[in-house]
Amino acid sequence: MVKGSFTEEKESVLPPSRLWKAGIRDALNLLPKIMPEVIASYQLLQGDGGVGSIRQLNFTLAFEAFTYVKDRVDIMDDEKHVFKYTVIEGGEIGNKLKSYSSEIQFQATSSGGCLSKMTVEYDTINDSLLPEEEVTKMMEGIMWMGKAMEAYLQANPDAYV
Repeated sequence: MVKGSFTEEKESVLPPSRLWKAGIRDALNLLPKIMPEVIASYQLLQGDGGVGSIRQLNFTLAFEAFTYVKDRVDIMDDEKHVFKYTVIEGGEIGNKLKSYSSEIQFQATSSGGCLSKMTVEYDTINDSLLPEEEVTKMMEGIMWMGKAMEAYLQANPDAYV
């Protein structure tokens, strides 16, 4: 088992509060709506959506890698716009990874937008880090979801204000 991590940052013209409300607080409803070709459903299995809640993201057949990811909410800080979750089942858990967690932060910028920062920490099953191409695929998937969210919010300026 080897511990690894990577961080991705992206600037947005949107304020942190809109990205937080849409991408974190209402992700269960919004992600299947804006990405129906890949996300079949997003369900709250246990809890109220806050810390300790268990959620399951179900993928459509268009996503061939795996069918679902189940996660646990570890941090939900509405004031600082910090969100952390740990994947507990599905995805690459049990295949390539023993565990992984992601922390997302939205920080206001002087231009009125925000800097989104995501850090992924993982433990592999074998004795090597994930290959660079696997890390790139994970980052691209994360960024793709972020771009879809940002495009939706820009096309719907009255949503999540």
